[in-house]
Amino acid sequence: MTPAIEVLKKLGIGHRVHRYEVAGDEDVSYGEAVAAAIGADPTTVFKTLIAQLHTGELVVAIVPVTSTLDLRALAAAAGAKSAAMAPPASAERSSGYVTGGISPFGQRKKLRTFVDGSAERFDTVFVSAGRRGLQMSLATLDLLRACGASIVPDLAR
Repeated sequence: MTPAIEVLKKLGIGHRVHRYEVAGDEDVSYGEAVAAAIGADPTTVFKTLIAQLHTGELVVAIVPVTSTLDLRALAAAAGAKSAAMAPPASAERSSGYVTGGISPFGQRKKLRTFVDGSAERFDTVFVSAGRRGLQMSLATLDLLRACGASIVPDLAR
């Protein structure tokens, strides 16, 4: 049980937990290896990233594992001049999760959250369940609602 799973249970949001193991394959990204391990289309598997705006505010960006975060698009969506990836120690301290297992749910601090618009193409998406080796699937609308997230059309590239 992780804080992410507890939050969804408390909110009454239906989800499924998927356990996985991945071997290091230099030709495949970690996210794509996770998608293969759980038998999911990689475009439906999303990673949770924490970025820092020029003001120092930390924000969450949720983008497909098959893409990279467009920091300019994130900054624009957040009304900031610029954004950069948060240092791993800051992301871990803020979220309460280790890098590679950060979930959008159950974070220590509630951060503004932005989701790539591609998520709207799918009824169900996968995100980290709060620990390496655990993913969860849930309805896209539940992801957005539970995170209080804003959709950003081109957050990923």
